[in-house]
Amino acid sequence: MKTDLGDLNAFLAVAKSRGFRDAARSSGASASALSEAVRRLETRLGVRLLHRTTRSVAPTEAGMRLLDRLGPALGEVAAALETLNGFRDRPAGTLRLNVPVSAARLVLPAIVPGFLAAFPEVELEIIAEDSFVDMLASGCDAGIRYDDRLEQDMIAVPIGPRTQRFATAASPQYLNRHGRPGHPRDLLAHACMRGRFASGASTSPWEFERAGEVVRIEPRGPLLVRAGAATDLAVAAAVAGSGIIHLFEDWLRPHLNSGALEPVLEDWWQTFSGPFLYYSGRRLVPPPLRAFLDFIRTSQS
Repeated sequence: MKTDLGDLNAFLAVAKSRGFRDAARSSGASASALSEAVRRLETRLGVRLLHRTTRSVAPTEAGMRLLDRLGPALGEVAAALETLNGFRDRPAGTLRLNVPVSAARLVLPAIVPGFLAAFPEVELEIIAEDSFVDMLASGCDAGIRYDDRLEQDMIAVPIGPRTQRFATAASPQYLNRHGRPGHPRDLLAHACMRGRFASGASTSPWEFERAGEVVRIEPRGPLLVRAGAATDLAVAAAVAGSGIIHLFEDWLRPHLNSGALEPVLEDWWQTFSGPFLYYSGRRLVPPPLRAFLDFIRTSQS
């Protein structure tokens, strides 16, 4: 059964965007052209791939099965075609990275400008989100995660600082009103700015360590934000005196340096290993990704 790759790409775009208009904006094709391509694909396959209503589009069970296999397969086709860039003088094409918001804010700014200057024919697309996704199925070439969240069968390359710390802080005004905690468990009596993952699950407990003693607590407080997307709101609330925040030290550092935030329990701040760039070892490495890997290895050596 012959199937046009363009029709498959159209289905993939619509299914991932959950709508023809959004898919048209991301793919550059018209909504009507995408609709016709999906209809043509359904006719050829003899099954309905999408549920369509006036308000939404969602894959059918058959569509979901196709979607699960299609993303990685088309990624392999794109990677195979991009290997032709090896015959060019300079790497060219698109490099898509799926990264946590913290990496987009704290790690990539020191890397991206230099990479773009060194490889002007590479278009770098950053998808920043804190939900755990299948990097290949989402159409990305590589991702950034911390070591305890790396997917299986992936090659991991260090990127950015090799050690980081979580910092705990509050405004001097808040601490003057409510007192300064002397032990992590004292935080249970304080208002704390908390986060929640996109999946709806709460973020990890706040963890502290000193002289080999590890303390984990699950604080409570007046503000709960989605981790990543609304973290700056939690920081602003802490600066305004609403409570205590626990976050990457580098994220809070400007406010700590200015005095807007005061360190809390600094001798308990926990150090952890830095992030990794990871990619599949089972597929061809596209030239833009190879260039990025070489660049970070050189710049960090």
